[in-house]
Amino acid sequence: MNRLAIFDCDGTLVDSGHTIHTALHRTFETHGRETPPQTQSKRVVGLSLHEAMAMLAPDADDTEHARMTQTYKDVFSEMRARGCVQEPLFEGIAPLLDALEADGWLLAVATGKSDRGLKHCLEVHGLLDRFVSLQTADRNPSKPHPGMVLAALAEVGADPAMSVVIGDTAWDMGMARASGCGAIGVAWGYHDEAELWSGGAHAIAASPLEVLGIADRLVRKAA
Repeated sequence: MNRLAIFDCDGTLVDSGHTIHTALHRTFETHGRETPPQTQSKRVVGLSLHEAMAMLAPDADDTEHARMTQTYKDVFSEMRARGCVQEPLFEGIAPLLDALEADGWLLAVATGKSDRGLKHCLEVHGLLDRFVSLQTADRNPSKPHPGMVLAALAEVGADPAMSVVIGDTAWDMGMARASGCGAIGVAWGYHDEAELWSGGAHAIAASPLEVLGIADRLVRKAA
């Protein structure tokens, strides 16, 4: 039976926090609003853009949230065209992917990024062909809804009990739990460990290579 490891992207595979905050600053500035502090903006990483704008600007109406979402997309596209998008892989991620594949795991991504943004990010790091399923906010409800995970499971024929979600936010943990998968939080991302536990994490990895052992334990327990 297929075992599927489903990764979040921002804050889990890549460190995109600075770029995201820069794009948010320009977006809020364009709309005449004060930019939320980085501690607050990090909390919405992983959500779909519209939901993120609603959380960061709760006094705005849905129409303005939609406009801010489009502004953010335009800003991010312009930054990418100028080569200003910085999304380095976290140290240890490449060896983790190698180890999971060597152990027979299939790899997938479930992210609040757009299709275009995710493809660009993975291509830059030479990782696009490593993942058998790419699920984004363009085609699925926002986390913590389980839609992205359920779509990935269906695409590769994997059982939730034999699959895990690896992510850095409470939204990822909630998504994992709602889909019946193992929930592995990572300590190097944008939510702290207390938020990951409260979100439903079965375990938290302090470093990337710890993920493999945790994943194996979770699926053995399910079996």
